[in-house]
This record gives sequence, structure tokens and C-alpha cells, in this order.
Amino acid sequence: MIGKKNILIGFMLICLFVSPIAIAPASAADWPMFQLNTNHTAYMDEASDFNPDTWIFQTTGILTSAAISDKIIYFGSTKGLFSALNLDDGTKVWDYKAEGNITAAPVVVGDNVYFGSGDSYLYALNKKTGDDVWKYKTGNSIETTPAIENGIIYFGSDDQRVYALNANDSTMKWEFQTANAVKSSPTVFNDSVYFGSDDGKIYSVGINNGTKLWEFDTGSAVRSSPAINNTTLYMGTDNGNFFAMNTGDGSVLWTYNLNDSVKSSALLDSNDNSLFVGSDNGNVTALDMRDGKLKWSTHTGNVESTPALMGDNIVVTSTSGTVYVLNKFSGKEEWSFMPGYYLFNSALSSPVIYGDDIIASDANGNMYSMDFSRKSGPVTPYMYYIAAIVIVIIGGLVAFRVLKKRKRGEE
Repeated sequence: MIGKKNILIGFMLICLFVSPIAIAPASAADWPMFQLNTNHTAYMDEASDFNPDTWIFQTTGILTSAAISDKIIYFGSTKGLFSALNLDDGTKVWDYKAEGNITAAPVVVGDNVYFGSGDSYLYALNKKTGDDVWKYKTGNSIETTPAIENGIIYFGSDDQRVYALNANDSTMKWEFQTANAVKSSPTVFNDSVYFGSDDGKIYSVGINNGTKLWEFDTGSAVRSSPAINNTTLYMGTDNGNFFAMNTGDGSVLWTYNLNDSVKSSALLDSNDNSLFVGSDNGNVTALDMRDGKLKWSTHTGNVESTPALMGDNIVVTSTSGTVYVLNKFSGKEEWSFMPGYYLFNSALSSPVIYGDDIIASDANGNMYSMDFSRKSGPVTPYMYYIAAIVIVIIGGLVAFRVLKKRKRGEE
């Protein structure tokens, strides 16, 4: 017979082995929504065996921002090509051709990666092989990054609807109708999904049945993605107004006018009560999350991307083609990288961070990996283009001088 003491010891041993499993983060490798989480930090700790290097990967089209999972980055292109790369060196793992353009970042949860396309389909692919798992057809282009919570995937479509599907097999749970295209990537928080619409409204919809909980009319198209901390939602609009709202009832807590269109979604740093947002006014702006008071504003050129958090700094990309690392307390520039060297600049995607590595793409089909610890970026092809231009100019000047001397000699 087993004694009570042995039973107690056995129970304690079971608890010892089970407890770590129970509290371990099951989704540590997931990237379940736009810019990773409701604060849009877009930061992931690097693995202990990661060997960072600067690199450039060249493909075609305007590239989306990336999602990261298990040292693989995933992104799409307006040419319909969806790619998976090794984060260490930028080598291709696999690619997949959709039938339409891909303009929004993907998400990665479990064994699958998910993204929408201009062919009206939402795709689910195996993240290791790129094989089809399922695809779901909507009534128009999908220009939003999905959000996944508890096995349900939420996304908006240009057919004016937001959908909730089972992430495993694409069976529909519900759909919600707005009055215009939904280009705002949804954010799931507690029992609601939040998003904006081109009809000018911000919506809160119940995740269980798609029932509208509240709506707020901003008077202008809303294409940014909601950032949420505690019970406050932060979101900008095309008319330049930035709102802080109560997630429970949609009441406005404060507003700030950025004086130009806000397509950038906010980055939140609750440790310092700071939010960072870009706009078409040429600046990235830091506001106090509590009352909307200005902390600082730094000129970077227009910012339609979403900043990312990296320690005491934020990473910002501009439509003028520069990656900036700014001190989050003062807005002072700590480092910058311009892959197009002025002459070949193009707009850059929202950056994502893996340890000290910064990942961002441009509108010319290039994905870049930069190492902030060494303050270095890859040597891009544009360096050679510029060198060739300089050589041609110098050659032309030399030829001109030779011809001029010959002409004088003939006289």
C-alpha cells in the first residue's frame, strides 16, 4: 500500500514539473497582430543562438512590413509574391505567388502565416513550407493586417466588412458591415475588436457575435490601426486629429491636432506614459498618453509608417527614404541610415526589431537588415549606381577638356 507521505511527495513532484509548463508563454514565437501587440512595439528579443548580420534581399514591387517567428521573417509584395527569409543572413526559405497584390503585413500564429491580397482572398500558409492550408474569399481587396485571438482571425476588407473566421479551417463566425472600405488593421482587446473605416468612424464590435458595442464619427477616413493600453484606445485620422478614447464606451478623453493626415499608427510606451506617432506634417511626435500634452516633435520627413520600440530609443522610417533611431525621451537622433543615398530614395515600411537588428523594406523591392549595435547597414546596389554616375560625369568632364584643348590647338 502506498503511504500518505509517498502520495504527498508524488503530488509535489507533479506540481514541480507541471507548473513551468502552465506558466510558460505558449505563443512566444507568435506575431499575432499588426506590429506584434496592442502597444505596437514591434520588438522581439533575439534568440541566444542568433548571429546578426547586415544584409539586403532584392525582389520586386513595394514590400510590406514584416512579421517575425522562429528567426524567420515573412512579408508580401505588390507583385503578389509572399516571401519567407532567414533572419540571420536574408537567404530565401520559400516564396508563394498570390493572384493579387499584397499591401499589408502578415501575422504568424502556431504553424501558420496569414495575409490578405488584392485578389480578395485571405490566405493561410504553413509557415515552414509555404504550402496552402486554406484561403477565404471576400467581396473585394484585403488591405489590412489580421489579428488573431483565441483561435479566431479578424480582418477588414474593401468590401466594407470586418470578418471573424476560425483560424484553423476558415469557417465564418460572423461578419460586420460598415459604410465604406475597411483599411484599418483591427486590434483585439478584452472582448472587443476595434478598427476604423473609410466611412469616418471608429468601431468597437463584440468578439463573440459581431454585435456593435459603440461607434464614433471622426468626420474623416480612419486608416490607422488602434493602439490600446489599459482601457484607452489611441488612433489618428486622415484629417489630422488624434484621439484618446475610452475602450468601454468610446468617449473621447483628449484630442491632439497634428495638422495633416495621420496614416501612421501610434507606438505606446506605458513605462514612460509616452506615445509616438507620425503624420504627413513631416514630423514624428511624442505625446503624453495621459493628457495628450506635447513632449517633443522631430522633423524626419513625412511618416506614414508606425514607429517601433528599441530600449531607450524608437525607430522611425520616413517616406523620404531614411531610417531614424531617435532617443525616446528627447527625440534626438542617435543614428540614421539612408539606403537610397538621396538619389534613389523611396518610402520605407514600418520597421520591426529583433534584438539590435532593425528590419525594414522599401518601395523598390528591397528588404534591409541593419545592426544598431554596430550602427551599420548593408551596402546597397544604389552605391554602385551612384559610383557609375560619378564615373560617367568625370569621364564626360575629362573628354570635354580634351576636346577643348584639341580645338584650341587647331586654332
